[in-house]
Amino acid sequence: MKIYFDENMPFAHEFFSGFGELVPFSGREITAEQVADADVLLVRSITQVNAQLLANNNKLSFVGSATIGTDHIDLPYLAGRDINFHSAPGCNAVSVAEYVLSSLVVLSERYLLDLSSLTVGIVGGGNTGTRLSEKLAALGIRYKICDPLLEQKPQDLREFSSLTEVLDCDVISLHVPKVTTGDHPTYHLLNSENLANLRDEQILISACRGDVIDNQALLALKQLGHGLKLVLDVWEGEPKVLEPLIPYTELATAHIAGYSLEGKARGSEMLYQALCQHLNLKVTHKLTDFLPSASITFVELKQDFSQILLNQLVKMVYDVRRDDAIFRQQLSVEGFDSIRKSYPVRREFSAVTVSSSPNAYSDVPHHLGFNKMSN
Repeated sequence: MKIYFDENMPFAHEFFSGFGELVPFSGREITAEQVADADVLLVRSITQVNAQLLANNNKLSFVGSATIGTDHIDLPYLAGRDINFHSAPGCNAVSVAEYVLSSLVVLSERYLLDLSSLTVGIVGGGNTGTRLSEKLAALGIRYKICDPLLEQKPQDLREFSSLTEVLDCDVISLHVPKVTTGDHPTYHLLNSENLANLRDEQILISACRGDVIDNQALLALKQLGHGLKLVLDVWEGEPKVLEPLIPYTELATAHIAGYSLEGKARGSEMLYQALCQHLNLKVTHKLTDFLPSASITFVELKQDFSQILLNQLVKMVYDVRRDDAIFRQQLSVEGFDSIRKSYPVRREFSAVTVSSSPNAYSDVPHHLGFNKMSN
């Protein structure tokens, strides 16, 4: 069995070497000729899996995407060829939520904002939006969620808000897939009309798909002097970026919000489990078998929890300013994909155990995702 896998999938050798021959490939450069003899194809979001890519292959039985979204996969085509497909929904949801929290921490210090006084509008109530809402709730930050599809499901008992209500919040955080058809498309969900209605003091964070915001309209708005504060991890037309927009951002990164080691590795683990099921094999590996220890694994709190302490804890694990600096310095030299390929190891809050002395006890860090010291 030949298994072709994106070279940026962590622990691919550890999870899949027992199945057969492993062949790594560059996700954006893969060709139909390369995968002509693939039995299994494992990709990330930058690889378009369609009739063109699989034109020379007549033996493929399994395609896996180690990502949440599936807009890069021609699902009807795979179904028509009876090719089993699995994605990894929720694999990097925690990572993206922690990216948003790190961004809020940085901006709160930069502009002396009291996070507890802000309202956050979450566009998209799926895995990522839910993880973000949990972290906001742990901090006592008020939030509203807009998701018309989930709102229609009777089993989802959350209170939902309209897009207009969410776009009126102090912070707007986007967590939807790219959808171009149907009753609720997300392509250019934020267009020139509703962007113009935003207030100067608002913060807009986009960490989903670049096409959800009309980048040209956003640039035009900023060139007119609008004070909207921007945090952009995704860009329309990736890997090409509307570079004139970068100077107008507070934080700019190369689609790496979900690139924690745990986030990427969960995708590998979920595809491993799906392939085992596809082949009727027993699952013998788990992610914890392979994850290394973090550089900092234990912290003891000596004071009551506060926003200052939150800022210190978050930035100790992940300071988004590092990735912002890399993006600004290396984009024109190294290129968008190179930044992603050489992304430094980043861990999630769960890699660190937080303990409190009896006179400074707080469960907030544990609700944020930090490990709790067992008694």
